Amino acid sequence: MKKLFFVFLLTAFSISSAFAQKYGHVNFGNLLSLMPEVATAEAELQTYEKEQIAIGEKMVADFKKEYAETEAKVNDITPKELQTIQAKLEKDQVAIQKFEQQMGRNVEIKRQELLGPIIQSAKDVVNTIAEELGYELVFDSSIFGSILFAEDTTDLLPAVKERLGIE
Repeated sequence: MKKLFFVFLLTAFSISSAFAQKYGHVNFGNLLSLMPEVATAEAELQTYEKEQIAIGEKMVADFKKEYAETEAKVNDITPKELQTIQAKLEKDQVAIQKFEQQMGRNVEIKRQELLGPIIQSAKDVVNTIAEELGYELVFDSSIFGSILFAEDTTDLLPAVKERLGIE
């Protein structure tokens, strides 16, 4: 009976060891901040955003100029001309508002266009390293509250940095 119990205990321990899972973590935010491609993309995004702002500012300046010119000659033009100018100014004002709304979307689309491939590349490297080293699960430790307790996890950031050629 003792031998049977001992064999059972040994088997149970062997099975639990065989099914032990490896967990790791990567601070993905730190990883991205260390990648030179991200800095390049961020600089390009800032340039694009400044260009968009300049376009919007020009639209507003043109609107203000036309409004001031109309105000200056309001006594010298016919009511029909005034009505035509007012309709154009209203149309321009709506165009400015639409541009402002679209500008935010355009910047976000550009951000995804520039950073999306970089982020995917970093994720691919993390996945490859996790598979090579036999990790069952890798957490992103840059997300607040995503890891509340981590006893036996390994930080994979050094391996990912090495694979990406980041010092």
